[in-house]
Amino acid sequence: MKRYSFIILLLWAVLSLNAQPKQELRAVWLTTLEGLDWPSTKGTSVAVEQKQKQELCRILDQLKHANVNTVLYQARIRGTVTYPSRIEPWDGCISGRFGTAPNYDPLQFAIEETHKRGMELHAWVVTVPTGKWNSYGAKNLRRTHPELMRHIGEDACMIPEDSRTADYISSICEEITKRYDIDGIHLDYIRYPETYPLRISRQQARENITRIVRSIHQKVKGLKPWVKLSCSPLGKFDDLTRYPSGGWNAYNKVCQDAQGWLRDGLMDQLFPMMYYDGKHYYPFAADWSEHRYGREVAAGLGIYRLIRSEGNWSLDAIKRQMHVARDLGLGHCYFRSRFLTDNTKGLYDFVCDFDAYPAIVPPMQVRQPTPLAPASLQIERTTNGDNLRWNGATDTSNGDYLTYNVYASTNFPVDINDARNLIAVRQMQQHLSIRRSTEDAPLYYVVTAVNRYGIESKPMNAQQSMLNTTSTANNTALIPNDGYSLQVPNFNELPQTNYLAIYTMIGNIIATKPFGPVVSIAGIPKGVYELRTLNDKGDSHHIGHFLIK
Repeated sequence: MKRYSFIILLLWAVLSLNAQPKQELRAVWLTTLEGLDWPSTKGTSVAVEQKQKQELCRILDQLKHANVNTVLYQARIRGTVTYPSRIEPWDGCISGRFGTAPNYDPLQFAIEETHKRGMELHAWVVTVPTGKWNSYGAKNLRRTHPELMRHIGEDACMIPEDSRTADYISSICEEITKRYDIDGIHLDYIRYPETYPLRISRQQARENITRIVRSIHQKVKGLKPWVKLSCSPLGKFDDLTRYPSGGWNAYNKVCQDAQGWLRDGLMDQLFPMMYYDGKHYYPFAADWSEHRYGREVAAGLGIYRLIRSEGNWSLDAIKRQMHVARDLGLGHCYFRSRFLTDNTKGLYDFVCDFDAYPAIVPPMQVRQPTPLAPASLQIERTTNGDNLRWNGATDTSNGDYLTYNVYASTNFPVDINDARNLIAVRQMQQHLSIRRSTEDAPLYYVVTAVNRYGIESKPMNAQQSMLNTTSTANNTALIPNDGYSLQVPNFNELPQTNYLAIYTMIGNIIATKPFGPVVSIAGIPKGVYELRTLNDKGDSHHIGHFLIK
């Protein structure tokens, strides 16, 4: 492999100023085990379940605002599940009691709400371990499949040497894939436990784990070939020439041939758990980057290390890791969701700046035809904004399902390779409303179609973006600025209020400023924004739009 100097990698982290990519895998592990990330309240009453739904929606809103595009939702925990299964019993994290069902389907609800926000949902399945020997899930498996269970100290796990283990775990993945509109199956602990009494060769042990992966791949892809298969291997694949793994690696310690799974097409994505820093992170990140085989790898970031009891890392450590991952062409995945949405040590604020623009999940490496672009785009310009409608797109693959990406720019033609122009991702409907004022310079729009494999069509004819304009008002220039501050136009004529608010082009507030004639815009990423007044009651008044170059 290439010899990446640890010092050079650190310099990359400090000096990295690359533009945000249009395609990048940005994910988060949403842990349901003991409600660590969700839900914080358990029960089966209408009031509790409504609270659970509201809490999940708030979490997803926060993730959407941070431009996360993939949610790894824990569907199987330790021999128990968070959906109505015909194979395994309910976990207690939803209802408060193991084996007791809630009055709704949490997995289905999570899928629907995630898709509404233009994000993917992958069902996270814990595979080999089944918790403590006397835990609810392990007891159930000891009763139904005693031949597949092994007792290791206080813990229980399934036996990878037995081919029936592969059949059993793949049946759970098959059940989820068949019944739900998921975007992926994410396998956790797809390995030998480190305390497992291994009495076979490491090579044979790797083949046993690969047999489980292959069985799942066959079941999932046989049903829905567009469903992505991924796993979370240990963060160090193997010893490197100059950087040993310290005896803790995927390939030899726990028999995960994760890079081989990418090479052989058994996996579409990897999320290695890189919960280390310094020489234990950077060289191994480079190794994952060099052995992607054209597929996607996202560095699993141990953001839980930011808290005092888990290492008390500085935020700068995570910042450097994210910069290096991007420079190496890797995505990033946060463990766990709560440490991100709680803004631990200012992490959420940093992420909203680091990932200020949406990113599309890179397409799968498959031979599938490109969908046909929408044939027409109509734009109705009203006093409240622009209403977009399009039709005519056709899916030429066997997925028979399309979503849409929408781009906008004050420049013509619209550059669809520039992430700053991407205003909506995985839009499910064939219409979108953009809040604007008729006083502003018009935006040019482009819409593309995306099939289930993530393959994007060519843009529709951008010339049509200026058709069907209903406004007769004269468009005025954008509010001038120097990238650091701007003068509020007609300030003395504005109603007295509390704040001035800066909105994105799809109506999200990204900053509030004190009410005054001059607004600081330092630190706001490049792009087009709307400036409005805002009071404590939420009343707002449009002032104008401005462009930060």
